Amino acid sequence: MTLRSLKWVLPALLALVLTACVSAGGALQKKGSVTVFDMTMTSGLDWSRIKGRRNEVWTIDGVLLNRLLIFSKIKPNEDVFQRAKERKSRPDGLWYRPGMRLDELESLVADAFNLNNGWAGTRTSNLRPHTFGAVEGIRFDIEMADTDGLLYKGTVAVAERNNFLNVLVWVAPQEYYHARDAVAVNEMLDGMQFK
Repeated sequence: MTLRSLKWVLPALLALVLTACVSAGGALQKKGSVTVFDMTMTSGLDWSRIKGRRNEVWTIDGVLLNRLLIFSKIKPNEDVFQRAKERKSRPDGLWYRPGMRLDELESLVADAFNLNNGWAGTRTSNLRPHTFGAVEGIRFDIEMADTDGLLYKGTVAVAERNNFLNVLVWVAPQEYYHARDAVAVNEMLDGMQFK
């Protein structure tokens, strides 16, 4: 195989791998208005959407290149990423408690990434109150590195409603994917409302 033919084969192979990542188990969510659990959003992007009972994973190019994690109705005394509940034998976890301060909610999400997801050096910035329709919440930005040292940036939306917590986290590699989609994702999360 010549160098000239490799120029065409490698991009085609990469496209096939990315397509397999996106389509594996996911349904296409076309841009426009969408209802997710008890939330409505308007997206300017198409996504692959992998649905769970109380959480979903959305991606555009594959979860290693960008992902939107959606956690709905996190219960009191439950892990912010819905993996475990508080027990007497484990009272010191990252448990959601109704009525937490805004900075406590920010720390809860950041610490959950560091301690339970294999991320390192998670930093948050730009904490700000945000109203999602009639529901008070927060927005903030997040940066971290994966286990291979690749730097990711993203944004977070958190809202407490009826003693439940909803958390939406979007992250993408800092190099290219974050800059490409950050404006559209921020507009979608800023405009989120509850039904």
